Amino acid sequence: MKWFIASDIHGSAYYAEKMLAAFARESADKMLLLGDILYHGPRNDLPKEYNPKEVISLLNTKKDRILCVRGNCDTEVDQMVLEFPVLADYCVIHDSGVTVYATHGHVYHEENLPPLQKGDVLLHGHTHVPKNAQHEAYRCLNPGSVSIPKEGSHHGYMIFENGVFLWKDMDGNVVEI
Repeated sequence: MKWFIASDIHGSAYYAEKMLAAFARESADKMLLLGDILYHGPRNDLPKEYNPKEVISLLNTKKDRILCVRGNCDTEVDQMVLEFPVLADYCVIHDSGVTVYATHGHVYHEENLPPLQKGDVLLHGHTHVPKNAQHEAYRCLNPGSVSIPKEGSHHGYMIFENGVFLWKDMDGNVVEI
């Protein structure tokens, strides 16, 4: 299975469209969103073409192919308009012999670990900074942000296929992390 992994859209219709174009180009089976879908939050500037209603419309067209975890900017009212579950604090995926604990990152992260087993992957967004950190017992990954990258990083996403994670910019170019 080919997974398309993205985080922190923050209501940008411009980058949601670019993300969905990348999803189509990648021919991924499923999209995993790591939260902060519709709202920009008080610590972020408005992203390009901030339009949560348009993001709702765009994402709902892919509702049968999206898995999502709740970010710190996501609320119960978002579930009223999005046609796929958005309020789970985490999900666990086992694919290609890899167990991935996916969460947003505002609760569970490298300083506050969820219940991981040796060799598991902790996957989260929240920081808007791509990450690939190998620890003794686990690996910590972050796709960065679709719409509001920080610390000089790129607008991007990740692909997970056959046990391999790749970071890509919105044009599909592999980015070394």
